[in-house]
Amino acid sequence: MKARKIIVRSLLTLLIAAIGILIYYGWVSFPIMTAYGSKIMCSAVFDAGRNEQQVRDQDLSAYMMKLADFKVNYADSSVTGSVFGMAKRKAIYRNGLGTTVVSELDEQQIRSQHIILPVKPRVYTDTMAWPMGDRLTGSFPNAFDSAKLQSAIANIFTEKDTILPIRTRAVVVLYKGQIIAERYADGFNAHTRLAGWSMTKSVTSALIGILVKQGRLHIDGPAPVPEWRDEQDPRHAITITNLLQQRSGLGFEENYAKASDATRMLYEKADMGAFTASHALKNKPGSLFYYSSGNSNILSRIIRQTLGDSLYYSFPYKELFYKLGMYSAVMEPDASGSFVGSSYMYATARDWARFGLLYLQDGVYNSERILPEGWVKQSTTPAAADRRGYGFQIWLNTGGDTAIKYYPDAPADMFYADGFESQMIYVMPSKNLVVVRLGLTQHNNFDGNIFLRNVLAAMK
Repeated sequence: MKARKIIVRSLLTLLIAAIGILIYYGWVSFPIMTAYGSKIMCSAVFDAGRNEQQVRDQDLSAYMMKLADFKVNYADSSVTGSVFGMAKRKAIYRNGLGTTVVSELDEQQIRSQHIILPVKPRVYTDTMAWPMGDRLTGSFPNAFDSAKLQSAIANIFTEKDTILPIRTRAVVVLYKGQIIAERYADGFNAHTRLAGWSMTKSVTSALIGILVKQGRLHIDGPAPVPEWRDEQDPRHAITITNLLQQRSGLGFEENYAKASDATRMLYEKADMGAFTASHALKNKPGSLFYYSSGNSNILSRIIRQTLGDSLYYSFPYKELFYKLGMYSAVMEPDASGSFVGSSYMYATARDWARFGLLYLQDGVYNSERILPEGWVKQSTTPAAADRRGYGFQIWLNTGGDTAIKYYPDAPADMFYADGFESQMIYVMPSKNLVVVRLGLTQHNNFDGNIFLRNVLAAMK
């Protein structure tokens, strides 16, 4: 009898502990989950013009996401997510600004922000030649075997594992600046805006470069971050270069498998740059590579504080996107009004390709120097002894003397923008190639090396 009581008490204790863990998990994780899902749905429906059922079936089909319910409000362009009626979070869409998660500030405060966006140029891209327009000219190059190239692309649109699909949605291949191949999945086309996720980091780096060219920023002195102004603060030593190279030394945790600094920043904080800047130093600035979306949002905040709000919101459009013919591009702000420079930019596959072309052409586009002379070289040079090749918010296919080459079948001079769920812009200067692949690979099973090997095998 005594043993039986002990067993019963032990089981009750375990049950209570399990319930406590579930409650804690729900309390911490559900609001992040519903904010994430609301953001995904809101951007997909209102930015990309997609069917909401397709978004539910694909983008929000993960097991835990099925616990949540997402309601689209077409009257006020918003999405509200909840789990069993709890953990409600809302994302709102504003024309020209895209989607913002309502965090810390109330919705009315966010909607009442006075943000003036530039007027989009009245251009008719269908009648304008590529790359400033969408009219394709010229013949297929003799340097490529067309059948082999189409086969390489078809291969990544074919689902070999229907349980773990890679869901390629768009591919664009440029050779010597011209589109030589292009394909879209069902439900997507050349006009569909698609998320870049962390490819946005590379765009943020380009914007920093433009400010350097204009003489507004110097990247090797202390980063102009208000929280680090005191020279006695060890963070005062952090430079913009450190931030660009992901070597700030801040104690920021980038982990998407749990509630972390990164998930709290993206889905719970109004001012993402300020949140990251408030973190203490963990390592000496410049000494250690640690990939952090927080660093990118500090950079975005620096751009805003350098320009002031009167210039900030038009800056990426007038100084970068419109000069490249990227008329679909939308950078989305956090609740404080700063662009989420780490993650939230939408553009068509062709516009992502235009951005890659800017870097292939050493920062010159349509006969105009957009980026400072030498910026691309500096951006694609690894920090000393950097085993994981990384430049200025862009990945490299080689690093220091002991570098890992993640794409062994691609040229060593290749560099690439890399976003969540395998959003990729590959730039290969030695081959005169830019390859864009966009999709929804949720299981990390898109083999980019095989894809590039097949594309390169199509070159005669």
